[in-house]
Amino acid sequence: MGLKRRTKVNASFSMASMTDVIFLLLIFFMISSTVVIPSAIKVTLPQSQQQAAVKPLTRLTIDAGLNYYIAFGKQKERKVSFDEITPFLQDCYNKEPEMYVALYADENIPYKEIVKILNIANKNKFKMWLATRPQR
Repeated sequence: MGLKRRTKVNASFSMASMTDVIFLLLIFFMISSTVVIPSAIKVTLPQSQQQAAVKPLTRLTIDAGLNYYIAFGKQKERKVSFDEITPFLQDCYNKEPEMYVALYADENIPYKEIVKILNIANKNKFKMWLATRPQR
C-alpha cells in the first residue's frame, strides 16, 4: 500500500474586481442622489448669495406669464388657478405636517404675486422657502 500524497490547494479570491464594483455603485448613488426634481416649466429664478440645501416636499411655481403650477412629492407639476392653491396646500399639510413649500417664482413677475402666496402660507402656518439661483 502506497501512501498517496495529498496536496493542499490554495484557492485565493481576488477582491480587486469586487472593490471596483463597490466603488462604481458608490459613485452611481452619490451622483443620482443629487439629482434635483426636473421641472419642465421655464422659470428664471432671482439670484442670491446664500443657498439652502432643503428638499421641499411641495413645490409652487409662478412662471413669467403669471401661471401657477403645484406639485406634491414626486408628482409632476400641474397648472392650477390661484383659488386652487390654498386647498391644495392644506391637503398636503394634512398628509405631511412638517412639509416645506418651495416657491419658484420667475424674477420678472410683480412682487405682489409673491406676497399673495406668502400671505397664504402665513395664514396657514406653512413653512415657505423662496427658491433662488446662485450668483456667479
